[in-house]
Amino acid sequence: MTQENTFDSVRLIKKYPNRRLYDTQASAYITIGDVKELIMANEKIKVIDTKTEEDITRATLLQIILEEESGGVPMFSSEALAQIIRFYGHAMQGVMGTFLEQNIKAFMDIQDSMSEQSKELYGGKAGPEAWAQFMAVQTPILQNMLTNYIDQSKNVFVQMQDQLQDQTRNIWSSFPFMFPGAGPDNKK
Repeated sequence: MTQENTFDSVRLIKKYPNRRLYDTQASAYITIGDVKELIMANEKIKVIDTKTEEDITRATLLQIILEEESGGVPMFSSEALAQIIRFYGHAMQGVMGTFLEQNIKAFMDIQDSMSEQSKELYGGKAGPEAWAQFMAVQTPILQNMLTNYIDQSKNVFVQMQDQLQDQTRNIWSSFPFMFPGAGPDNKK
């Protein structure tokens, strides 16, 4: 069930009222675990509720994340989840989604690069043990690199915010009749 996919086609999964998932490409009923395997194999999927014709792909992916977070070792701390929740309804919600998506992509690129390095290091025979050994050495370096990246991102964001505030002040300062004391000589 883990065929290679070039992301050119979308694999359609139908969810029936009895909560069963049907893979139209394989012509078979599958489980949520099978959907996870498809995602892990880089398959692009679309899940449709057969009763409402609604696209429920996001809900299905969130269900997989919930199951992963509930068992084993969670990826998100309670504080991280609380911070994400705080962005809902906030003016920065759209920016946060894009920011997370781009950072996850960057992290995946780093992971792919490290995987290639480990294959070269171990002569193309990098099994789970070799990967674990490689990561034991690389993890502190990666954590330091990510910390620096986050600090740089934060600084760029603060600079952008300052520039936007300055631009807003300059725009509104041309309307002193609307905001007395907001002229160019009275920056706050």
